[in-house]
Amino acid sequence: MNAVLIALLLLPLAGAAVTLAPFGPDRATADRRALRFGTAVTGAVLVLTAVLAAGFDHDRPSRMQAVTDVRWIPALDVRLHLGVDGISLPLLVLTALLTFLCAVYSTRRLPSGDGVPSAQAFTGLLLLLETGMLATFAVLDLVLFFVAFEIVLIPMYFMIARWGSGAKVPAANRFILYTLLGSAVMLLGFLLIGTKAGTFDMTRLAAAHGSGLSHTTQLIAALAILLGLAVKAPAWPLHSWLPDAHTAAPTAGSVLLAGVLLKMGTYGLVRVWLPIVPDGAATFAPYLGAFAAVGIVYGSLVCLALARPGAKGDLKRLIAYSSVGHMGFVLLGIASLTPAGLNGALFANIAHGLVTGLLFFLVGAVKDRYGTADLDTLAGATGAALYGRTPRIGALLAFAAVASLGLPGLAGFWGELLAMFGAFDPAAFLSRPAFLTYMVLAGLGTLLTAAYLLVVVRRVCMGDPKQPAPVADVPDLRPYEAVSWTPLAALTLLAGLWPALLLGLSDPAVKHLLGGG
Repeated sequence: MNAVLIALLLLPLAGAAVTLAPFGPDRATADRRALRFGTAVTGAVLVLTAVLAAGFDHDRPSRMQAVTDVRWIPALDVRLHLGVDGISLPLLVLTALLTFLCAVYSTRRLPSGDGVPSAQAFTGLLLLLETGMLATFAVLDLVLFFVAFEIVLIPMYFMIARWGSGAKVPAANRFILYTLLGSAVMLLGFLLIGTKAGTFDMTRLAAAHGSGLSHTTQLIAALAILLGLAVKAPAWPLHSWLPDAHTAAPTAGSVLLAGVLLKMGTYGLVRVWLPIVPDGAATFAPYLGAFAAVGIVYGSLVCLALARPGAKGDLKRLIAYSSVGHMGFVLLGIASLTPAGLNGALFANIAHGLVTGLLFFLVGAVKDRYGTADLDTLAGATGAALYGRTPRIGALLAFAAVASLGLPGLAGFWGELLAMFGAFDPAAFLSRPAFLTYMVLAGLGTLLTAAYLLVVVRRVCMGDPKQPAPVADVPDLRPYEAVSWTPLAALTLLAGLWPALLLGLSDPAVKHLLGGG
């Protein structure tokens, strides 16, 4: 299985390198072949991920499996250390699935960009992005984790800057500046840990559970790592790069940015921050919980303001702000430092990737058909009437909205419930009154979330289909869209009805980490 995990990382990297070669005698032929090649490579990666999941020992999800551990930079004791457990396996599967669906979608709906970038370049960047995302969840060395973390930034920057829309260059610049600054601060924390502990190996550091690191070292390193990862999460108030990036990014970029890149920050908190610097994590957990609770309410209030008539709210921007609120639940679960809260955070990670990925696909389709994502323009005087004009898209949008607001039986419910339960009964050394306050704020956030999503459904899905539409012809669900979106809808329902599918993997691994690796 270690060979499967290595192939999982090398295949998209090799595919990205192949895209540098000519794909055809003319531009049109090269573009068609490049898009098919990207679909084939991402499909093969998804198959390898399924093989890895099938061969995974589900009876021992807390144990690192498919391990490769060889010397890479002996002078710094940096090792090429790879492995997967019950925490990282679902994220690897989610990453491979979303990348494949984006590749399938892009074969028929490639963003136009500036006319200069080709489908060949887009495919190469998509495969390089997949390499970095997969490596982030598979590496077990702090230096390698940083390298993988950085690999994703350049492809995403060009996806926004070259294939985006609107104010795409300023949005891409803000994205790269914020995330690079966060990564630099995070690296300082990693270097401090590595020099003081004498190793960058994440499994050895987790097993030590802070022994060998002084209290002061843990505090400084925990603060640096928390700040760096909070930018990527994104945690309020370090989130301001996200709405602009989502609004400007092409559909595939928005799906991967929300579905995978945001998870890299929260995954780092669980994998690195909690087990390696536990004293520092315990010190800063109340502050993380406070920022998470404020982010939940703040994101919901902004979405509610964008959804009201006359606000000229952009649907992509609204969903971006909703991610600030949803990721707040993930951060709240992590801040509780309890198995229930951490399981809720990991479950909410996967649920958000599925649901928000589906929402960005749907909003991209609506924008392609109407030429805008402006809610007032779409809704007009009576509503956009998707139920009457495009009933399948309207039904899927309503389904994704109720999943996002946390309807029981769908994926969004369990993660938020467990995160709030973790806040209700946090770790014994944390202030219970403070976390009860955070739980109440999170509960208020769920009500506000339901309010703005129901407003969006009413304005976009309902209305009089006989009223003039912004465009004459609005086609319903196309075959390639059905192929791209159906797996996300099905998995959203499956995770909601069978939460043990994910919790059975994460719970033993979480307890193992909290207990000292």
